[in-house]
Amino acid sequence: MTIETYIVIATFIFLIVAFLLEAMRPGLILFSAAIIFLATGIISAEEMVAGFSNNGIITIAVLFLVNEGIKQAGLITRLAQIYLPRKKSPMPILIPRIMIPVSLFSAFLNNLPIVVNVTPLLIKWADMMHFSYKKFLIPLSYAAIFGGMCTLIGTSSNLVVHGLMIERGLQGFHLFELGKLGLVISLFGIIYMALVSNWLLPGKKMRIMRGITETKDYYYNLQLKENSSLIGQAVESSSVSGLNGLQLYCVERKGKTLYPGKNNIRLRQNDDILVMGTSDRLNYILAHKDIKLKGEEYLHNESPGDLKQYEVVLSPRFAGLGLTVTEYNFFEHFNAVVLAIHRNGERITSNLNKLKLKVGDNVVLLSTDQFLSNWETSHMFYLVNYLQDYRVGKTSRTRWIALVILAAMVLGIVINELVSWGYGMRLNIFLFVAAAAILLVWLKILPPQNYTKNISWDLIISVASAFAISKGIQNSGIAQSMAQDAVNVVKSIGPAGVLAIIYIVTAILTEIITNNAAVALVFPVAVLAAELLGVSAKPFFVAIAIAAASSFMTARGYRANLIIKSIGKYSYRDFLRIGTPMQIIAFMVSVWLIPYYWPF
Repeated sequence: MTIETYIVIATFIFLIVAFLLEAMRPGLILFSAAIIFLATGIISAEEMVAGFSNNGIITIAVLFLVNEGIKQAGLITRLAQIYLPRKKSPMPILIPRIMIPVSLFSAFLNNLPIVVNVTPLLIKWADMMHFSYKKFLIPLSYAAIFGGMCTLIGTSSNLVVHGLMIERGLQGFHLFELGKLGLVISLFGIIYMALVSNWLLPGKKMRIMRGITETKDYYYNLQLKENSSLIGQAVESSSVSGLNGLQLYCVERKGKTLYPGKNNIRLRQNDDILVMGTSDRLNYILAHKDIKLKGEEYLHNESPGDLKQYEVVLSPRFAGLGLTVTEYNFFEHFNAVVLAIHRNGERITSNLNKLKLKVGDNVVLLSTDQFLSNWETSHMFYLVNYLQDYRVGKTSRTRWIALVILAAMVLGIVINELVSWGYGMRLNIFLFVAAAAILLVWLKILPPQNYTKNISWDLIISVASAFAISKGIQNSGIAQSMAQDAVNVVKSIGPAGVLAIIYIVTAILTEIITNNAAVALVFPVAVLAAELLGVSAKPFFVAIAIAAASSFMTARGYRANLIIKSIGKYSYRDFLRIGTPMQIIAFMVSVWLIPYYWPF
């Protein structure tokens, strides 16, 4: 082993630890690894920056503008409002009806804005239909994954694999080439979700003929007003006389937490009283003569009738990450008061002001209509959801124009692919994406002011750094050693065994260190494994692309999963319980069909 090999191994350990500890945003972690390779001479300066000029990277950046234009037009929101069913149906019918159109859009647009726009509508729809919203949010995220694995532009990791193939002088993927496998996985996945989501996902099981199943509960932190008639009131079970429609969860008193049923509780003046109720209880609380929301005094100049409750999920661009709730004054920045914070599916009930804010925190705020006007297009939040309403701001004409532009972009790409198969003439996909973006700007659907804020530069840096890291692994010689070991281990079962190992390793790394980093680490190993076996490398590349797109078991490897986990208050176990069988299905279908469609 050479010194370069030891450096690569140490860097790989650094990547794993940094991602597990969430030390920095993914782009900075991967960029740091690339800089280590540059500083130690494993890669040259030209190899370091080559990824930033890659055609796929530029296409991803411009796609963000298209995504934002479609979002600004309110197209996805309006289509979801129209498409969501108005009548109750069994889960095996509802799940495919929701997942199929989401998958279709995700094949051509970035998955994140689709999930962000549809999630609040889906929650509101579930409450209106008296369904458990927890039965639908993970299937929504999985539907976006299914669509992303079906086309070249469906997810960034597909473009990374494609770019690495082109970099080595190989022919890359056609637009729909991965769809031959992705569609089959999507079909099996949708059937699986339709059959088991009612049993494996949290929330009350849906029984259509028995009325209400579950609506979304929100927590309210209350305090008693001076001379409140509730002072001295005994808590029986979880109910308090005089607090209609609210259930007492716990009482915090002098640093201790008291739970009904475990303690004999009588309410006192300075108690922090945590109750649960539906979103419509907010107005009831604000009008109540004996109680007040904790923190309501900061908004004393506002009429109680003007106050509304919002839910936001903190994004990597949120300015207060790493600061406590006290240090980052929400009232000063947003004229809003923090009512609650949920993390990892649990509400944080104690020492809230000392809590350090993290990406993915689900923060419930109390503010006025001005909050929505000022911050609904902000990139500091993954999601801004007004609990009593969800509006579509643009006109019908704007949405029709956006739909025509999106349809023209997709049609142009499809015709381009058909012409390339029949006549060998092929235009760059970037042309169609860029034309769509510039039309959205000139037609004033996408605001031209500060348009660059719509691009996820962290993702761009992640993808570009992945190219440099992959080159470093190749240059160091460690890829050859790993490939030789893999071949020796499964030599008796041939290329299919190596294919299985490559898929499993990529899938595991995707769940730990994100999909683009996984592609960068495994790709050079796959190239050398194919050379040692004397077979085509393309089946291995397909396995890497599909495995990198298949983030089902955790919320870490896929940003849409992170949003869903936070807003749906899912736990890690929820993702593991439903995602592990889904990952096994994707693995088995891939190992079965890849050699058939892409022979060794």
